[in-house]
Amino acid sequence: MTSLETGTEGNLEPVPYSGQIVFSKAGTMSVQAMNPDPSAPDTPYTRNGYEAFYGDFVVDKPAGTFEVTIESSLVRDLIGQSLTRSYDVSGDTLVLTPPNPAEGWRATYERL
Repeated sequence: MTSLETGTEGNLEPVPYSGQIVFSKAGTMSVQAMNPDPSAPDTPYTRNGYEAFYGDFVVDKPAGTFEVTIESSLVRDLIGQSLTRSYDVSGDTLVLTPPNPAEGWRATYERL
């Protein structure tokens, strides 16, 4: 992860997260990310500033989205849910955003 930004639509601010996303040829993906601030508030995706989940994903290239069905997660309420993410790939850079911009976040990753 090279950057995470959150905030209101059109006014995203950087958040000091680090992490990675891994897509396998078998159709699974995993995410791990951490805010270095141990007092970071919990979110629907994080606990104590940490996010981790794993599941099967399906890509919809024409829509520019993928959907991941959560099989395991640090936040147990996510297990069994399907999350859709919009994606944009340019060279070795992957940018993920929610399909609804009002959710207010953008994550950027560099391929290693």
